[in-house]
Amino acid sequence: MSKKILWDYIDACELIKETEEDIRRMRKGETVHDKVSGSNPEFPYQAQNFSISGVAERRMGNAELERERQLLHQRKENAEKIRLKVEKIMERAPARMQRIIRFKILQRMTWGEVAAHMGGKCTGESVRKEFDRFFEKN
Repeated sequence: MSKKILWDYIDACELIKETEEDIRRMRKGETVHDKVSGSNPEFPYQAQNFSISGVAERRMGNAELERERQLLHQRKENAEKIRLKVEKIMERAPARMQRIIRFKILQRMTWGEVAAHMGGKCTGESVRKEFDRFFEKN
């Protein structure tokens, strides 16, 4: 197992969130707000500002819209596969290593912070070496 898969996991989780947001935006259309200026059409002319809002018009046809929707769902499905693969690998790792990975990779702590959370007499360097040895073996 390589450390790269842990970074892939983070990217996959972020990609899932971003794709879900893209899908939500696609479903509801985007509300647009703007201000325009104008005046009374008859004398005395008085400049005024008006607030307007509405749903942005889609410039895609139904077939294009459906293709984009399918691509978004496929992207999300692929990211979910990566996420599940890493979670299965994590289940097989010893509990101590799961904690180290969670602190270092998922919570993005420094090695010193990881050591402090692990407790005991470990140092940031000893935790880093333990992490590296785990990935060399597996």
